Order: sequence, then structure tokens, then C-alpha cells
Amino acid sequence: MSGVDDLLDSDSAVYRTLLESTLAIPWKIDWATMKFAYIGPQIEPLLGWERDSWISADDWVARIHADDREHVVNFCISQSKAGVDHEADYRALTRDNGYVWIRDVVHVVRDDKGEVEALVGFMFDISERKKTEARLLSLQKELEALSFKDGLTGAANRRMFDARLDQEWKNAARSGQPLSVILLDIDYFKQYNDFYGHIRADERLTQVAQTLMLATGRPGDLVARFGGEEFVLLLPETGAATAREIAERCQRMIGNMGIPHEKSPISPSLTVSMGVGTATPLAQTDAMDFMHSVDQLLYAAKQNGRNRIEAMP
Repeated sequence: MSGVDDLLDSDSAVYRTLLESTLAIPWKIDWATMKFAYIGPQIEPLLGWERDSWISADDWVARIHADDREHVVNFCISQSKAGVDHEADYRALTRDNGYVWIRDVVHVVRDDKGEVEALVGFMFDISERKKTEARLLSLQKELEALSFKDGLTGAANRRMFDARLDQEWKNAARSGQPLSVILLDIDYFKQYNDFYGHIRADERLTQVAQTLMLATGRPGDLVARFGGEEFVLLLPETGAATAREIAERCQRMIGNMGIPHEKSPISPSLTVSMGVGTATPLAQTDAMDFMHSVDQLLYAAKQNGRNRIEAMP
């Protein structure tokens, strides 16, 4: 038998005091009967269940959170049968309907024939550790989200757009569904920035980004800042006609904002030029070639007077 087992079977008051004064909760289960031979008194203040209510392994099973129960029990039984020491993290239910995160460290005791005789172990309260892990995971997700977001406008950034374009291009190639992109440029924005100043110009970029996000509104669509005063809308499973409608809506909503632009030679208020492209990708085609063609459409919109939409025929 192990040293821990000897301690549990010992009548020594010193050993028992040592076991019962630790934060860890010692326990022992007889393998043949699946009855608790011992459980430390620390169990009661931690979980609220009286010490003498821990009769058998069934009580342990019943006091595991339902979402953890099946996989924890199956794992512990299989490891115990194989005679393998193991540990498991799970939520132990408290008597007042709460739960405490527990790490159970289990040692399998064998008899002289090598057969499993008993299980002994310690339960550790790891609730604070789990809270810390949850906070770190939340922070990691937040940082990941920020790494794909434009710091000024709140729209997605170029990195996010490139990743989503690659993903949606492959999806469209598999499904045969159309994929549309709208590339948009704020007309004469350098002149706006020079006349109204950087702070006002940054405010306008943010307003335009927020308006574009309102204009799309569908869960799968993406609005990203492409660079400078350029924005791009990625529209999965969207045909040419619908893409044109979305572009016109964006143009109309930005026009309705009525942002003064005294230095624009084409309008007293802020306007945008757009290139709209639609493709049904094939596995051998390239997304960058498609983006180049959309960029050419935007260039054509600028060359043809700005404040207009140029789309693929």
C-alpha cells in the first residue's frame, strides 16, 4: 500500500491531524464495494454536504455538475480499472445549488496480486485558478478581436479582410455561389483633411464606416477599412443585382448624412465613388485577380467624374 493509504488507515492522531488540517481534502474508496472508507472533514465547509453523506461513489457521481459528469466519470473509471494514477478537473455541486471547481488527484492502490484494491486521493479547490484562466481566455479573445479591427473606425482591418476574402473565395468555389465586393473611396478626402483638419477627418472616416455597417446589416457581410479613405465590403452569396442595390444604399445613406465638404469640386457635401464586382469563383481562379478588377472599376468611377458607381457588366 502507498504511504497515503497507510496514513488513512493509521490510528495516529498526528497523521490524522496533518491530513485534516490541509486545504486539500483526502479521501479513500474501497474498490470492491465502491464505498467511501474515508473523506476529510474539509469537504463540509467547501461543498456544504455533511461528511457522513458521502457513502459511496454514487454520491460523488451525483454531486458532479451535469455538464461534466459523463466524461469525468467515464475517464476516472477507465483509468482506475487500468490501474493508472490520474487527475480530473470538474465542477462539484454545492448543497446550495452552486458549484466549486475541483481537481481530483487519484492514486490507484493494488494488492499483492496486482489487482485494484482501493482508490485514494486528494480534492483541491481550484476555483480561483479557473477564474484566472477564464479571465485570461477572455483577454486573449479580446486581443485577437482587436488585432482584426481598425483602431480608428471600428470596422475590420485589412488583415481581417484578406483572411475573410481567402475563406469566402474558397467557400464560393466549393458551393458555386456568387461572391461580391464593393470597393469604396471618399471623394477628395485629402482636400477635406487639409481644410477641416485631421481630427474632423478622422471623425468622418468613423461616420462613414458606421454608416456602411448599417447599410449592409447581414450577418455574413464584412465592412473593412482597406487603407486611408478606402473601405471595402465583402458580400458572400451575393449576386450582381443585390450587390448593386447595396452599393446604391451605401451611397444614398452617406449622402443623407449631409457632411459639408467645401473643398469638393463636385458636391457641397461628402460623396463616395465605388467599384462593384461579382464573381463565381472556380478552384483554379485567383481572388487577387478579382480584387484587381474591382479596383479598376473604382478607378473608372473616379475617372468618370466621381460620386458614382461602376459595376461589372
